[in-house]
Amino acid sequence: MQTKRSTIDRLHPEAELINEGAEWLKAGELVAFPTETVYGLGANALDASACAKIFEAKGRPQDNPLIVHVCNRVMANNLVESWTSEAELCVQHFWPGPLTLILPKTALVPDIVTAGLVNVAIRMPSHPVALRLIEDAGFPIAAPSANLSGKPSPTRGSHVWRDMKGKIPLILDAGACEVGLESTVLDVSGGVPTILRPGGITKEQLEEVLGEVRADTPSENQAPKAPGMKYRHYAPQGELLLVSGLRDRVVQRMGQEILRGQARLKKVGVLCTLESASLLHNWFPDLLFVLGSKDRPQEVASNIFEGLRLCDERRMDLILVEGIEEAGLGSAVMNRLEKAAGKRTQHI
Repeated sequence: MQTKRSTIDRLHPEAELINEGAEWLKAGELVAFPTETVYGLGANALDASACAKIFEAKGRPQDNPLIVHVCNRVMANNLVESWTSEAELCVQHFWPGPLTLILPKTALVPDIVTAGLVNVAIRMPSHPVALRLIEDAGFPIAAPSANLSGKPSPTRGSHVWRDMKGKIPLILDAGACEVGLESTVLDVSGGVPTILRPGGITKEQLEEVLGEVRADTPSENQAPKAPGMKYRHYAPQGELLLVSGLRDRVVQRMGQEILRGQARLKKVGVLCTLESASLLHNWFPDLLFVLGSKDRPQEVASNIFEGLRLCDERRMDLILVEGIEEAGLGSAVMNRLEKAAGKRTQHI
């Protein structure tokens, strides 16, 4: 399949490009498009055959549910059987934005979208291109991240091009995504609201509105209740080691790992905070990528996937990543890094 990559204005999307994307979706095909979090790989959420193409293009496990994107409340109401009071509060305070709600689905939602579960994951993105595309298509769009399954999520159109070229007909490229991490997934189907995946809306923000909020930890033998819960995600091709703790100790340990790696003729890439960069530079890694200041987790969040993908482009054999404090948005950052590292993590 020939893939077209069209540059589209982020704030004022060109009508002809939006229309082209909508026509492909109406024809049952896939379109990659930007959201404020990451790029999505979209299909008509009401068409089971179209949604099946998402799993095929990504190599995604069939038991991993998809998030359904809507552009207004009427569209959302058609997909949700009942709204809890907590869900209503979330819509008022956080939509449009990077918050996905888990709620009981109606019969309109195909089982392939929810992996056979009774609940649907639904959100309203804030990106103008995404909203216009959904509106023009006239139906909700099911869209996981537009990358090969398990690889770092795409935050630029160029990332999608590398993963999806030849697999889909159209990529709408609006440049870098603002948030850079996937949405928070919150179960508000009943009982205490529970975070199934941390993301762009923090636990602290949710607690200000909802009161008590819990966090869920998936079991390896349990089918995922929401996207991003069970499988190893975001992994680059090289071996990744995540190191967190006191800065001086982290720098010392990473410096030692750089020397060990280079002694084994490995190309070593380092992803670190601004505060550690000048010190780690002295160890002469093959690639030094600054994620941002430890005091500005939003910077780090927006740069994680760009850094991991750069390591792949530069063919780094060993990737050392500095962790940050697990508070606020830092919890979502560490969630992604821990999934990318698998069990290769050190806290010192």
